[in-house]
Amino acid sequence: MKMKTSLRKLFAAGVLLAAAATHAQDKGPVRMVVPFGAGTTTDTVARVVGEALGKALQQPVIVDNRAGAGGSTGSDLVAKSAPDGRTLVMGTVGTHAINAALFSKLPYDPMRDFAPVAFIGYTPTLLVVAADSPVKSLKDLAQAAAKPQGVTFASAGNGTSGHLAGELLAQRLGGKMIHVPFKEGAMALTGVIASQVDFMFYHPAAVMPQVKAGKLRALAASGAVRSAAAPDVPTVMEQGIADFDLVAWFMLYAPAATPPATLAQLRTAGATALAQPEVMTKLREQGVESRPMKPEEMQPFNKAELGKWAGLVKRSGAQVD
Repeated sequence: MKMKTSLRKLFAAGVLLAAAATHAQDKGPVRMVVPFGAGTTTDTVARVVGEALGKALQQPVIVDNRAGAGGSTGSDLVAKSAPDGRTLVMGTVGTHAINAALFSKLPYDPMRDFAPVAFIGYTPTLLVVAADSPVKSLKDLAQAAAKPQGVTFASAGNGTSGHLAGELLAQRLGGKMIHVPFKEGAMALTGVIASQVDFMFYHPAAVMPQVKAGKLRALAASGAVRSAAAPDVPTVMEQGIADFDLVAWFMLYAPAATPPATLAQLRTAGATALAQPEVMTKLREQGVESRPMKPEEMQPFNKAELGKWAGLVKRSGAQVD
């Protein structure tokens, strides 16, 4: 009898030790993969969110930049990671909507391989021209595009949101608009400032300092509503061009097979982090506007975005592999 009691005590102690070990493991660091380089808007957003998420989880969140293939390299790494809540990815409109149509052999499925954790926010891009450009409105731009030489527009590369926004504008305005892809957005912006290219769509956080410095002029915002970072700039639709609503966005994802309880914990922590006033302020400084989204709304949103951008990619003819 004493032997059985001792065995029960040993078994109970073992269970407690195992539980303690599991608890300790659960409190280990969380890796947030950023599928773009350091210093990019996605990287900055991830670091703001990661710090707040770590506090909410009471676990350190480590940002890990894994750039390559338009964000596909880092995204694929997370898609194939252990679904234990320890590895997340800061997805974007590029990695989880545009790339599905842009790459003929994308190594992951944006819908099947991921579970949404938190919708971080969105940012409409701004159409900008050089400050000394004769183009002062979309009407002027349409008139310039109607001339034999047409106009040129820059982007951070084929298939980026800026490229596709330019393609959609070309469809809506008509005329001749020639795409000029650059290796990165900063280089493209410099080309517009120097009047080497006529215009481009780009993130408010990057263009507004140049607008305020008198180097650029902002003509329109690409979203359905005006950008909070540039409230005086009218939208494309406000200027008489129907059905023009394109925004970049950020969403935090976990691997698809993450257990429901773990996913629920991550989603609660994500909502707590994004509700912090200092987080909202820092995101607004990057031109990112909040939009509360329930867990059950995130997958349908992602699916709708896949369809929207796939159509644009097809019409543009953009392909990177």
